[in-house]
Amino acid sequence: MSIKREYEARSAHSAGSSNMRFLVLAALVVAASATALKDVNYQDFVIGKDTLVNVDIKTKEIYCWKLLNHILQPTMYDDIRDVARDFVLEDNFDKFLKDDVVKRFIEVFKMGMLPRGEIFVHTNLHHMDQAIVAFRMLYFAKDFDTFIRTACFLRERINGGMFVYAFTCAVFHRQDCRGIVLPAPYEIYPYFFVDSHVIQKAFMLKMSRAATDPAIFNYYGIKVTDKNLLVIDWRKGVRTTLSKDDRLTYFTEDIDLNTYMYYLHMSYPFWMIEDTYNLHKERRGEITMYAHKQLLARYRLERLTNRMCDIDMIKFDDKDNVGYWPKIRLHTGDEMPVRPNNVKLVTKYNLRERMYVEDIERIIRDGITTGKIEKRDGTVIHLKKVEDFENLARVLLGGLGIVNDDAKVIHVVHLFRRLLSYGTYNFDKYTYIPTALDMYTTCLRDPLFWRVMKRITEHADLFKLYLPRYTRTELDFPGVRVDRITTDKLVTFMDEYDLDMTNALYLDDVEIQKKKSDMTFVARMRRLNHQPFKVTIDVDSEKTIDAVVRVFIGPKYDCMGRLLNFDDKRHDMVEFDSFLYKLQTGKNTIVRNSFEMHGVIGDREWTRRFFDNSRDTTGAYEKIVDSYWYKTRIGFPHRLLLPRGTVGGFEMQMFVIVTPVRTGMVLPTIDLNVMKDRHACRWTVCFDTMPLGFPFDRRIDLTDFFTTNMKFTDVKIFYKDLATSNSVKDMDMSDMIMKRDDLTYYDKDMLMKWSYKDVMMMSTDKMMRM
Repeated sequence: MSIKREYEARSAHSAGSSNMRFLVLAALVVAASATALKDVNYQDFVIGKDTLVNVDIKTKEIYCWKLLNHILQPTMYDDIRDVARDFVLEDNFDKFLKDDVVKRFIEVFKMGMLPRGEIFVHTNLHHMDQAIVAFRMLYFAKDFDTFIRTACFLRERINGGMFVYAFTCAVFHRQDCRGIVLPAPYEIYPYFFVDSHVIQKAFMLKMSRAATDPAIFNYYGIKVTDKNLLVIDWRKGVRTTLSKDDRLTYFTEDIDLNTYMYYLHMSYPFWMIEDTYNLHKERRGEITMYAHKQLLARYRLERLTNRMCDIDMIKFDDKDNVGYWPKIRLHTGDEMPVRPNNVKLVTKYNLRERMYVEDIERIIRDGITTGKIEKRDGTVIHLKKVEDFENLARVLLGGLGIVNDDAKVIHVVHLFRRLLSYGTYNFDKYTYIPTALDMYTTCLRDPLFWRVMKRITEHADLFKLYLPRYTRTELDFPGVRVDRITTDKLVTFMDEYDLDMTNALYLDDVEIQKKKSDMTFVARMRRLNHQPFKVTIDVDSEKTIDAVVRVFIGPKYDCMGRLLNFDDKRHDMVEFDSFLYKLQTGKNTIVRNSFEMHGVIGDREWTRRFFDNSRDTTGAYEKIVDSYWYKTRIGFPHRLLLPRGTVGGFEMQMFVIVTPVRTGMVLPTIDLNVMKDRHACRWTVCFDTMPLGFPFDRRIDLTDFFTTNMKFTDVKIFYKDLATSNSVKDMDMSDMIMKRDDLTYYDKDMLMKWSYKDVMMMSTDKMMRM
């Protein structure tokens, strides 16, 4: 029986639901002021029987958005269902660059794939193998027409989470999908990003048709507008915490930061090792490793502003491990497991995984010290030269296999995740309840993952220790002098953001027939942001020449108030801007706006808002997102450029170095043009081949480090508490702070009315009366 006939048989079996119509990405637009909602005629964007040729980028985007909307339900679009029904894989082998990928998918599909409705887990090897099979079929489609029809075919047949993974990865890597901006992952599947108590309230409102109960609505922080827009305040419902690390949840659970991590994986999947994908021509290993190191540095800055010291790398025999409560409920109703404090990480159940991790780490560290790793097929991975760092990073983070086979790819972080998947047992081969560590969309939420990252980056640091310090010739730029660095006042604050979580709710029959949800559900959260600022750099040059400018920010003191030198804090320096600049003879004044800084991305617009704003009076659609970093998809959140700071100003240092453009310090296989074509220009990789992190990636000799082309200056980062600001009106002032003794959240007003001593006396009196 062909896959088509199997699909028709299943469709006939579920005839009651086969005529369901899909809520299009649509109908609702919410601005901060709750603007009016409009309907869009989606018949303009139908995937018909005619071949899709000369399709503009906006039309391609809308096809992709339709496929990704309400992924937990069968598609409601007639055109997608018709294509899925009529497209026969067995009759279209000639439409794929490699017909063996289609044959392989048919074999896997007939053996049975992850059922629809189950949870797709990134660390589950069985799930991932099936997703890779689906991805390859999408990737090797000859043209966009075959690609989109294959996507329709898969959308109706495989697991929703698996489809999102394979489809997103294919869009990231196909040449004809360059420039397509996909919906944010927190809109596609909100469960990984929105706390369970918020989604529970949304289900309650859905079931009750938002029946008004003023007392409950006020207590839960629910607001209903006249546009059937339901806003649920995320802050209402935080009950308790497990450790002091929960002070940083505003950073570690930030939706854009976790999207950055997910998209980083999508850009450089650890299993993608074949030359066919051209990733071997990019500095993929160095980019992913430096991204991890920069995340760690940024995390340490956030800890410092909260008066917290650095973290230790993970140790298997540690008993004082920090617990984590994800507060995430999945669409199956299962809760992500809670890890209590002081839990033992290694038991008899995962001892085998520990041995495997330690064996791999020993091979890697021995290879660093000896200068090579000999693979099982006899080939050698060299680890001696500066450019060999790319090989090491690929071994650690994926991209370099023991042999040319996906199943043999080493990915040490992946191994740690599997090792630390605590307390989960499968009742059958498909049922798997992931922990926060198991998913790229949630791993940054868990404090334990940052300790894993630190252990992984220690291997990279060991390699750098065997490299010589930078010479004065490498650091200097003769004829160039940095005279001054000035900045605007650096001010951070907590603002509000509305996340569209409508896709977490299922549509009923009436809504399906109307192709429109009667209500739109929004989670209102507080998140770190900063006021726009400028960095001004005065540079004097004796000649006209191209230069590379790197701007870093780092700590001035450690958590105990001790002054740090540059060698002490080189792992804590965050590179938040780097760019190519043509210096003119004489004085040059370089002004960098925070919104223009290299590699940052602003807020992702609601997908539904795109539909509203992109239609003009003639009915034509224009390209909404034209930002380079939207196209790259892996831009770092602009809001998180600066750590939170303190009310009185947190002292830090800004460092600027201007160097000549250098090339040649990379592997011979690296091609800068490939990276430019794929919009993979993170940091300086597309115009300079000096190691990422220069000059802080190697040990620093303070007696021979400072040159005229570099300069540092002291800066202060101020935190503005909007809850106490008289300039902010009509804002919920229920700011929550953490009480030191038991880490329970209390309202500020309560803490002002009752001192700690008063509370203890009240508790004592109560106990005496019992």
